[in-house]
Parts: sequence; structure tokens; C-alpha cells
Amino acid sequence: MKEHIQATTPDQRAMSKWDLFATWIGANANNGTWYIGGVIAAVGLIKASTLLVIVGSLSYILLALASYMGYKTGLPAMTLTRPSFGVRGSILPSLVNVIQFIGWAAINTFIAATSISFILKDILGWNNSAFHNQFSIIIGIVVMSILHLISISVGEKSVKWIERFGIILVIILVTWESVVVLKTVPFQEIIKWQPAAKFQLSSGKIVDILAAFNLAWVTAAADFSRFTKDKHAATTVSFFGANIGLFWFAFIGLIATIATAITINKFDPNNADPSTIAAKLGLGILAMLVIVITSTTANAVNLMAAGSAMTNIFHKLKLTPALWIVTLVATVMTFIPVYVASFLTTFETFLDGIGMFLGPEIAIFLVDFFFIKKKDYQVSELSKPQGKYWYTKGINLMAVITWAIGVLSYLGLNKIDFIVQTVGATFPAMIITAVLYYLVSARTKKINTI
Repeated sequence: MKEHIQATTPDQRAMSKWDLFATWIGANANNGTWYIGGVIAAVGLIKASTLLVIVGSLSYILLALASYMGYKTGLPAMTLTRPSFGVRGSILPSLVNVIQFIGWAAINTFIAATSISFILKDILGWNNSAFHNQFSIIIGIVVMSILHLISISVGEKSVKWIERFGIILVIILVTWESVVVLKTVPFQEIIKWQPAAKFQLSSGKIVDILAAFNLAWVTAAADFSRFTKDKHAATTVSFFGANIGLFWFAFIGLIATIATAITINKFDPNNADPSTIAAKLGLGILAMLVIVITSTTANAVNLMAAGSAMTNIFHKLKLTPALWIVTLVATVMTFIPVYVASFLTTFETFLDGIGMFLGPEIAIFLVDFFFIKKKDYQVSELSKPQGKYWYTKGINLMAVITWAIGVLSYLGLNKIDFIVQTVGATFPAMIITAVLYYLVSARTKKINTI
């Protein structure tokens, strides 16, 4: 049966400015963002905060552009990679999206499961034996997975409502938590604190960590903006919502991690997760519940993005069944840190893995839409064999080869000490990919018109 692609209808464009604002705040007001803040504490408060603002702003300008693509076309994010990568070639970025957003869902679930573990041990009086620690984490994973299945039960409508409800609780409870942290340790001490030399990271490494975290949302922006009829909501509101969530939660994670290091006179990046920090600062069960709530709101967005990408791979699969599948797979993946290495090791390996692919991919599909195709994608051609976006057996080899060169340039740049110490490899690799794809595509387009 021939695949039929339909853009969002006017009746389906029911997301208001507030809905998109809440969605993107909720996407970043979560455990993973807190944990990122704790990891970048390895350069101290001032430098970490500065890099946070710079990288966040750059990344979410790209998010606003990708969000505009969804608003303009009414198409899901990975469907929008078909004109650049080809009808079949778009399966490659779709696979990256499925893997990365299932991974983010698993990471948030594990952090929230750790909070549930603390709650269970507090209520039931369990000790810190290896058995009780592991058993309580497993219970936490199961509980969180059930909450996530409920949050995505009826597709984009349930995601919208969970964000509306969750963001209000997040704002109230995390404001309280922020006050407690700042009362525990004077802010002047937090500003002065610096980690021991063995824990310090270079500026370039911090940029790459933040870029891998932020750019993930760029590849999902259209999945939400296609449901709004407001251009301002799709672009400006999405930009500010994502940045507010990022700055707020990463900053809380940053100062909470430093406050914990000052309180116990020891900095350990493995203690950067919010559950451990809340426990060490004595913030109690209410703080743990905040972490559980933020995981649910953030993972509604993660799972929506993963499910949407899966429907671009398996054309006959509907969105809601896809959401159930990715949630169950994420549950299985959440058990990896329980049995393999430390959570920090798992987290950093995950970031390194996705970071090298995301930047070049984003550079290609943004350049293609705005500069090569001049914002004119033909929906009727998106699933047509031998059509405009079929290229070579359904794959745009120029895009795939350029993507591979972008990934290799990322790996090569990471070998240059100056890059590692300063700007990181992600954005230079994106620039190289964007320029190369534009030059090759523009030349090919010129030849074809002669």
C-alpha cells in the first residue's frame, strides 16, 4: 500500500503559545538538565554559567529555525529530513533520533528511580545494603515506566496536558528547592569555589557536553511546532521556553552540586544527580517528588520525539503504538546503569556517542530547507518513488557522504588541543558540514538547471 503523508490540518493546530512555552520549559526543566549542571561544575560557577548561556543561545536559535520548519510545513521532524537525505535516506537520522530520545528517556527515568529509591528507603526504613539499593532502584524504574505510559497514553493530546499540569508543579516546588539550597550555603562561597585540578574539564569539553544535550531538541522541534498556527509561538516562544528551562535547571544543578561539595568538603561528579544532592543536603521527600514530576514532564517530550521518528522508519505504524513501543524499550535500557559501570560513565558515553552525529545532521537539514530548497518542500513528493526526493534509490548520497565527513571532522577536531581547550568540536564540525553541503548542493542544482 502506498504511503500517504499528510501535513497537520488546521483543526489539529490547537497548540497555543502557552502550550509550546510549557512544552519547552518542561523539556529542559528536568533531571537530565540538573545533572548536566552538576557535570559542568567541573569548571567552577562563573565559567560554567557563561558557557551555559552561550551554548544554550546558539543551540536554541537552531531550534527556533527547525521549529519554523514544522510550523511552515505541518510535517513531523524526521519527515522533514526526506528532502535533504532522501525518502529512504531519512531512515538514518530517524534511527539516530529513536536511539537518542529513548536514551534520554532512560537517563531521566534512572535519575527519577533513584529518587523513588530514597523515598522507599526512608518510608520503609531500609538500610543502604547492596540488595536494598538495587531492589529499590528496580521498583523505581517500574513505577516511573508506568507513569510514562500514562503520560503518553493518547499521543500528542496527553503530552500537551501533562505539560500544562506538570509545569505548574515544577515551578512551585523547584522554587522552594532553590531557596533551600541557597540557604544551606552562602552564594559567595559558591562563586569562589573551584574543583581540584584532577576534576577540572576544559572549556571545549564543556561546550561539547552542552551542545550534545541542547542540539537533541533541535531534531524534534517540528514534532511540536506543527501543531501550532502561531509563527511567533513556533519560533520566539520555543526559543525562550527551551532556554528558560535550560538556564534554570542547569543552574540549580550547578549550584547544588557546588553546595554539596562545600558541605561535605568533597567534589564527586558521580554525586551530581539531583537525588543524591537532595539527600546529602537533607531536602527530604518533597524534593524527591519534584524529581519524579520533572522526569514525567520531560519524558513525555522525549518519548513523543522517539515515537514520531519511529513512524518515519515504519510507515504503517501509528503514533500511539509507536509511543508505547519506545517507552517499553526505554524501560529496558534504564536497567543498563544498574548493572554496568557508574551512572556518570554511562551518561558521558551516551553524550559522546550522539554528539558527533547530531551537529552535522542538523547542519544539513537546515541548510537544505532554508538555502537550497528556499523553504519550499512539496508534500506530495515526500513518499513518491522516483519522485523529486528519491535521488539515488531513495537516498541522497551527497547528504549521507557530507554527514559522514562532518562526523569524521568532529572526531578529527577532538584531537586538536586548541579546539579541545577552547570552542570544542561540535560547532566547527557543523560549520564545515554546512558549507560543504551548500557548495555541493548548489553546484549540483546549477548543473541540473543548465
